[in-house]
Amino acid sequence: MNTLCGPPPTPLRPPAQESVEACRVNPLTDPEWDRQVALHPDAEVFHTGAWARVLHRTYGHRPHYLACHQSGKLAALVPLMEVRSFLTGRRGISVPFADFCGPLYFAGSDRIQVPAALTSLARERRWDYYELRGGEQPAPAAAPSVSFLAHTLDLKPGPVQLLENVESSFRRAIRKAERNGLTTEIRTDREAVLAFYQLHGRTRRRHGLPPQPVSFFLHIWEEVIRTGMGFVALSSHKGRPRAAAVFLHHGDRAVYKFGASDERFLELRANNLVMWEGIKFLAEAGFASLHFGRTSLGQDGLQRFKLGWGTVESRLDYYKYSPSTAAWSKAKDRAAGSHTAIFSRLPLSVNRLMGRLLYPHLD
Repeated sequence: MNTLCGPPPTPLRPPAQESVEACRVNPLTDPEWDRQVALHPDAEVFHTGAWARVLHRTYGHRPHYLACHQSGKLAALVPLMEVRSFLTGRRGISVPFADFCGPLYFAGSDRIQVPAALTSLARERRWDYYELRGGEQPAPAAAPSVSFLAHTLDLKPGPVQLLENVESSFRRAIRKAERNGLTTEIRTDREAVLAFYQLHGRTRRRHGLPPQPVSFFLHIWEEVIRTGMGFVALSSHKGRPRAAAVFLHHGDRAVYKFGASDERFLELRANNLVMWEGIKFLAEAGFASLHFGRTSLGQDGLQRFKLGWGTVESRLDYYKYSPSTAAWSKAKDRAAGSHTAIFSRLPLSVNRLMGRLLYPHLD
């Protein structure tokens, strides 16, 4: 008998004919959650309690993580954070500010029964909807609410072969960066995260988006990077940071989470160098794969950039269910819109302020 969460005060049960029973786990304080997550080969850093603590500490989002059992055995782990906002409503997201974090199904489980438990939770919490980001189709009737592209790099061939697989123009850019005198460090200290954040603000404005608050990144440092699940690759020129990338990891799987650069020095090719040094570090450290995050359909330039590193492209689907309509619904990719023209013109200080005000209502 699995003892992950024990008898909850109010068990969340699907309808009587279903054989899956779910109970809530608090990943903020219960270390058993992470021990169970670590048993699954597809677990990512976003499934861990560390990411839940980042979201809770930064935005106050509350976890409603479910451990689903079938015939006394662990069948699935489903992380869900409750986002409550007077502007954007009340919903359960698996999980906010992660490009992908689908349910973890264990061998022998009847996964199509799990949505019944999620619907019970959504009705109890009076959510407008719940959203699953990635993973397999949760139910036969479920159609994706929105789709993205995903790109994954197999790191097992090692640095030499990986560099040979990189697009030739990228290899030339890496060599140019080295000739330009750029140096790259792999760092895990707080100052490296702050150096990244300064570049991040400039990059977000260039893309027409406000940056997330600095507290978000400092909590990532405290909960994730400092505990051994990530690092910052920082490329500098004449002692000044020109590009940086944040990589997170769990088990043997890594994620390229954030990238930033100073647009005034793009000709130095620091972006290419910092990405390569991150890839090389992960490969030498024995990681199996690197996920490059989601790419919106139509972002052809970003798609080409990710493919240029030798990645394999796949589809990443989100699923959104509304208890009030008892239906899987459609959503909109919010990566682009009229707001980008506004934020791209605002001063950095105003963009940072807008980020602090807006992101608690977003996911």
